[in-house]
Amino acid sequence: MTAGERTVPGPDPDAVAEVVRVALAEDLRYGPDATTEATVGVDVRARAAITPREPGVLAGGPVALAAFRAVLGDDVQVRQVVPDGSVLVPGEPVLQVDGRAGGLLTAERTALNLISQLSGVATLTRRWVDAVAGTGARIRDTRKTVPGLRSLQKYAVRCGGGVNHRLGLGDACLIKDNHVVAAGSVTAAVRAVQAFAGGLPLEVEVDTLEQLDEALTCGAGLILLDNFGLAATAEAVRRARTHGERTGRHVELEASGGLTLDHAAAIAATGVDYLAVGALTHSAPIVDLGMDLTADQG
Repeated sequence: MTAGERTVPGPDPDAVAEVVRVALAEDLRYGPDATTEATVGVDVRARAAITPREPGVLAGGPVALAAFRAVLGDDVQVRQVVPDGSVLVPGEPVLQVDGRAGGLLTAERTALNLISQLSGVATLTRRWVDAVAGTGARIRDTRKTVPGLRSLQKYAVRCGGGVNHRLGLGDACLIKDNHVVAAGSVTAAVRAVQAFAGGLPLEVEVDTLEQLDEALTCGAGLILLDNFGLAATAEAVRRARTHGERTGRHVELEASGGLTLDHAAAIAATGVDYLAVGALTHSAPIVDLGMDLTADQG
């Protein structure tokens, strides 16, 4: 493995298949690829290389390759040149595909849309991870994802060096401000969740230091600090550590709301365990990757 590469378990195959199916259906809902069928002979074979036009971090190679396989079936050879999580070097191909030229062109936009979007998420995540390097804090995503792409976007976050929060509403519990209002208090909400879903991970969102104290008292093990300023975040860390020293139980803290790259290091340096960044998935710009085709007319 070279510098800049990361070993990341592949994306969920079922999620990949479903996303590719829906994306191809969008392109083909009005009929076959008329331009390609008109200009490319059915027997023409070609090699395609997907190449970055700008720096970034790669994510979504298996997804792009799945798009080509979905169109070409067994009549395709695909190879990922560098693994997801690698640093992209402009002009150096990351994927190579050999097959019928018509199929390559039909799948091109679907493959590029997905790999470009996911690489954008990985690239932005890496910037945040680099910004807090050395502090011990980790960058974590949220459920602010593009509908239908959550599993793949969260995979891209991992490619960028971040960690995932919950994938949905049933794999972990997060008590937010509206849950507190509905339950009557932080304590009431915590007790209700513990009684209903005691086996699931539980996190409590707090808006004030007073709510933090209440969450600590009722036994919360992970607390989200919503829109705390720098000074309030530092005070929250101090209180959580004091509580831990007194009870012998470590409480993790997650900063969230209004975070920016410019201030990420300062927030992380307070001692929080996580920075929750919705922008990783809802605002990441794509990375420009293109496909270059070499056709064999012989």
